[in-house]
Amino acid sequence: MIDWLGWLDEVARRHPAALVSILASEGSAPRGAGTRMLVTSDALFGTIGGGQLEYRAVEQARAILALPPGSWRIQDYPLGPLLGQCCGGRVRLLIEHVDPAGLGWIGDAGEDRALVSTFMAERIDRHCTHPLPATPLSARGDRPRAGSSVVELFGQRRRPLYLFGAGHVGQAIARHSVGLPFRLAWFDTRPVFETVEGVTVVPEAGLEQCVTEAPEDTAILILTHDHALDYSLTKAALSGNPVTFVGLIGSETKRARFHSRLEKDGIDAATRARLTCPIGIADIAGKEPDVIAIATLAQLLQMRQQ
Repeated sequence: MIDWLGWLDEVARRHPAALVSILASEGSAPRGAGTRMLVTSDALFGTIGGGQLEYRAVEQARAILALPPGSWRIQDYPLGPLLGQCCGGRVRLLIEHVDPAGLGWIGDAGEDRALVSTFMAERIDRHCTHPLPATPLSARGDRPRAGSSVVELFGQRRRPLYLFGAGHVGQAIARHSVGLPFRLAWFDTRPVFETVEGVTVVPEAGLEQCVTEAPEDTAILILTHDHALDYSLTKAALSGNPVTFVGLIGSETKRARFHSRLEKDGIDAATRARLTCPIGIADIAGKEPDVIAIATLAQLLQMRQQ
């Protein structure tokens, strides 16, 4: 989720490059604050949304390469009146000629850190620290100026996704989750999956412990090869500390049977209501593994937006 660190480390240290950062946006804008793009004289890395906004930003970025490294500018773009983009909205961009000598902070960067940027007259000083509250920025009004500091968290919070089952659907979910804001932990009991990258093979008795130790913001997806195992994991997920999402693959019939068993096992109605089965957005039809995977991941992304 923070590919731009790699671009700085691998490209900007070796070639003149300009970093384009969205400081703030409002209304209907192509991308949000924190989105970045690296621009060299003949290449682009990443995107801030395309269209006229990106065209103008690339122009500005290549123009700033004629100025000394460390030079920076802030540009406001009302997307409708200035650029004629039908989406409207407003974006505030920071465009800077990357100084390779000022990239020492990259070694301390990571998703559990915050980046502090202090705007100086001829450069931007940066350092990484333990997480601090991010600085709210506006696409209107006063811009950052010399002496101003901005704090931002690296990337975006990735929800833990505990995936139980490495069959066809599990593999499709793992494959399509790459690049999405999830931190995948993937489990199965079958030794045959020890060679599948990303899968942790755990004895059946150990799977329930994985469930009960899940952080509270975890999304749990249960789709093992065995209905009895599915049930034990479902019961464990509902009986332990509440997590954000408990999803079970299956039909309405399977859901009804599991609800009946859970009731007999003393799981109350409010707790049983936390179980999502079938998984996936209901309006997306299809039983192909990739369709189920995309519908399920979209369902989890909707939770994030809410």
